[in-house]
Amino acid sequence: MHDSLWTAATQHPFLDAVREGSISADAFDRWLVQDVLFVTDLLTFQARLLARAPRRAQNVLAGGCVALVAELDWFDVKAAERGLDVASDALPATLSYRELLTRLDAEPADAALTALWVIEKVYLLAWSHARSDGSPFAEFVEHWTVPEFAAYVEGLEQVANPGSYADLAREVLEHEIAFWDMALER
Repeated sequence: MHDSLWTAATQHPFLDAVREGSISADAFDRWLVQDVLFVTDLLTFQARLLARAPRRAQNVLAGGCVALVAELDWFDVKAAERGLDVASDALPATLSYRELLTRLDAEPADAALTALWVIEKVYLLAWSHARSDGSPFAEFVEHWTVPEFAAYVEGLEQVANPGSYADLAREVLEHEIAFWDMALER
């Protein structure tokens, strides 16, 4: 299912630069601030999805919501350490992703669950690709590749329907690629 898009989304030049330690602090910080905005949007989407999800999906979604709140707390600490203003304006890639998450509210829960699984699977695979002990960003990579996150992604896969929403998966992958691209734009 969209193998070239999966590769582009999970082995992006942004991730290569993080792994190699060659990404500029400005580019990483631009991405980090936009990711804070995205995670805020994702929490809103996921909370709404939890409210309408089938019973079989509620535990994994509730756990995901709790994890996203903890993620935002962690982002606050990291942003303060890096001197970042997380109240910045959303860039076009972030706004476009926000629009997709809002549109997913009108989709059947099964479709929204599948899109969420793609979002999180890409994130796990992408940061796994970026793993390197020598990277100055290793702390971030480790944070996004912990076994608990991998278990969460597995849980989502069990309640999603990856084979039934190929067009939606393609759209999510395209948004992921655009989000990485945004970080590298000058």
